[in-house]
Amino acid sequence: MKMQKRKWILTAVILFTTMISVLAQSRADQIVGVWLTEDQDARVEIYKTSDKYQGKIIWLLNPNDKKTGKPLLDTENKDAAKRSMPVLGLQIIRDLSFSDGQWKDGSIYDPESGKSYKAKIALADKNTLEMTGYIGMFGSTETWTRVK
Repeated sequence: MKMQKRKWILTAVILFTTMISVLAQSRADQIVGVWLTEDQDARVEIYKTSDKYQGKIIWLLNPNDKKTGKPLLDTENKDAAKRSMPVLGLQIIRDLSFSDGQWKDGSIYDPESGKSYKAKIALADKNTLEMTGYIGMFGSTETWTRVK
């Protein structure tokens, strides 16, 4: 009788641990999707690679340079070799990790300035995220809206 009770307890503990792990993972993946930036001039797809979250620009309101009519390029990049890369398709979010209900310890790149910032994301609700970029302890937050 004691052996059956131990097996039942062990099975319950394994099931409970598995459920907690699955729930935590599904919570972490809540930022996966397509997001419209605060200025509504870009859409960023956030996706997962291994246990990190990345994001790339998949749509621009004005994808072409007004002067040349050609695709916008990453002309402000500090790395001269990357200045000929199109902004459309550019990875701007790198290596965010989920911890304590937030995505952090990664970076966000601003192609308009050519600068990278420490990044943190918090969900206000399932369709609204707050993206904060930091320089030192000073941060600036934008609100992005889920597209899909």
